[in-house]
Amino acid sequence: MTERSTATRRPTIKEVARLAGVSHQTVSRYLRSRNGLKPDTLARIDAAVSELNYRPNLVARSMRTRRTGRLAILLPTVAFNPARMLHGATEAAHEGGFSVEVVSVIGDTGTRTERMLEIAGTGQVEGILALAPLSPGFEDHLPHGETIVVAPDFDDEMRGIGELADASPLVELMEGLVEFGHRRFLHVAGNLQFASARARKAAYLETIERLGLESAGAVDGDWSGKSGYDAVHSLPDEALPTAVVAANDVVAAGAIRALIDRGLDVPGQVSVTGWDNNEVCQYLPPALTSVEVDLESLGRNAMLSLIKSISGRDLEPPPGPLQRVVWRESTGPAHR
Repeated sequence: MTERSTATRRPTIKEVARLAGVSHQTVSRYLRSRNGLKPDTLARIDAAVSELNYRPNLVARSMRTRRTGRLAILLPTVAFNPARMLHGATEAAHEGGFSVEVVSVIGDTGTRTERMLEIAGTGQVEGILALAPLSPGFEDHLPHGETIVVAPDFDDEMRGIGELADASPLVELMEGLVEFGHRRFLHVAGNLQFASARARKAAYLETIERLGLESAGAVDGDWSGKSGYDAVHSLPDEALPTAVVAANDVVAAGAIRALIDRGLDVPGQVSVTGWDNNEVCQYLPPALTSVEVDLESLGRNAMLSLIKSISGRDLEPPPGPLQRVVWRESTGPAHR
């Protein structure tokens, strides 16, 4: 064998096993999933893979086993930042021994479905995770054996539905504020085309009635800081609430600005809450009470469903609830 052919020859799984001091069956298991292998074994195989610059021959493996070790994530190109969901999904895929290809599709549901069927027809992926809806009946056109999981968390415009529209944390916020002595509330809603905005407004009104509270209004907004500012700024002095429950953190920031412009202290005179727990919340003066939405777990759970559909394996789900209240300085006792 010439020096050139030796330099370009792909290292084999048996060479990795020999260098790591394990069987080739152990390396095969390692390539499928790192779960269940001893830390020392993982370290030795990691080192051998790195030293040999080993890369699995996916084409050969797929011809032999009908498996490629690859998954695809399909998402629409809209005004939506999927980074945290993708992080959770790809992390789960890698734990399951899969590589991931992310495909962003411009167009409506039909265009997205057509692209999904094209990907499925190549035979290069074992499964596809769609983060937005596909056309009804798409299953009838899938190649035999192809696995598709559609995440149930967004509608066709990437507006949160399902668990993302659960408004129970807003009830928890209001009940906590009542314990602080608050009785007069204002809610600045989000865009009511969103199921989440409608659910939060409905939960606000129901809680007002159930607890016998006073409402300064449930103002329809559009998720913007301006809607929060305008809602608070327009209230007459005698109608001001002691607590503002905003649809999201941006709306809450607008409400705080309006309160400050009116010479009011937050939370000394008016408490304010947001939603989404944007990173900036903890650095605002005052730090904003908000609702943390675990988008990483949302992506992870969707990917775990795909992996289970393909392999039957259960990987560990993320702990804790999808949404939780984070209490900070913007809320306190009611001003008397």
